[in-house]
Amino acid sequence: MDKSKKKAKNKAMFSAISVGMVLFSAHAGGGFATGNQANTYFINLGWASLLSVIIAMFLLTMTMREAMIMFNDHGLSSYKDLFKTLFHPFDKLVIFFEIFFYIMVIMAIAAAISGAASALQEYIPVNYKFYVIIVGIIILALTMFGADLVRKVSTVMGVVILISAVGIYLIGSFKGENIFNVFTVDFMGFGYSKVSMAIKNAFVYAGFQCVTLPTMIVCGKVLKNREEVKESMRFSFLINTIALILSVIMLSSWKSFYLNIESGVTLPTVLIIKEIGLNFLFVIYGICLVLCLLSTGVTTTFGFVARFENIKILEKIESSTKKRAIVAAFIICLSMIISMVGLTNIIKYGYGYCGYLAIAVVIVPLLTVGVYKNRTFGKEKDNLENFINETV
Repeated sequence: MDKSKKKAKNKAMFSAISVGMVLFSAHAGGGFATGNQANTYFINLGWASLLSVIIAMFLLTMTMREAMIMFNDHGLSSYKDLFKTLFHPFDKLVIFFEIFFYIMVIMAIAAAISGAASALQEYIPVNYKFYVIIVGIIILALTMFGADLVRKVSTVMGVVILISAVGIYLIGSFKGENIFNVFTVDFMGFGYSKVSMAIKNAFVYAGFQCVTLPTMIVCGKVLKNREEVKESMRFSFLINTIALILSVIMLSSWKSFYLNIESGVTLPTVLIIKEIGLNFLFVIYGICLVLCLLSTGVTTTFGFVARFENIKILEKIESSTKKRAIVAAFIICLSMIISMVGLTNIIKYGYGYCGYLAIAVVIVPLLTVGVYKNRTFGKEKDNLENFINETV
């Protein structure tokens, strides 16, 4: 193979992997690392949880694939343009994605505050509401003065927590109950009765994960053609599915332990590490988890502030710092109020209802109308290129 072609092929592969890793990092954030999301949407399904995980990750990566293909083929510049193209001639339907996106952003900030407060409470037992207020103040301060630093630190912390999480899942699976016995007993007791719920939960889980779509379509701009997009999402499907299955297997093998502890479902992974006796990892994982959750809160708040700091209501305020402070304080106070209901309720109800909305406005449209429009556009593009080549 020619060196230039080999170099181009390696570059394309690296781009595909890097974009696939973006979705993996976004998915395997603080909510995933706590074990709360997996416990809420999969553990009660027994053996069918594995089926549900596979369907959820297939739906998520296929949705992202069609979104990136449409975004790149049409040379679009924002998620608004993407959904206007998708919904055309009903362009104004884009408002439904915006409703989903901003509600989900508020839920994500609330979950970050609640998760960090719960984690701190696990290590140093103090009133939960006190930690919610402290975490809210820290996120506000960092949003105003240290967002860049936090984003840089969060990259390192994210890598550490992902590596340690996979290690914990593997060790925890061997230390817990025999997973084959757990799933066998479940199958003998329930058979295939949970399959319909497994499919429903897969759609909901994939739905609220679609909050990462605006980030994915921008990152996917580096992919040169449809094949690179497909390769990227195949890779992302593989690693996301493996990581989530490992998480589900470990939690399933320990559910008889943490489900019998008051508020055990809030941070099951942390409780399992503590029970196994991995004290060093317990401390390191806790620090990384809190930092990752703070990072999620800061970066999400920062993005929200950038979107709303120039609205008409704030036009009379000349100082951009004051504008940012007002918007940041508003969204953080609102998120703090929501966080009082607890991480489990935020993920179960907040994420859950957002997931249902995303099924209607993101997943189904992209996997039906989006697939049709992408294929039609692709054929027209190929026909035009063939015509030009024949003419030349």
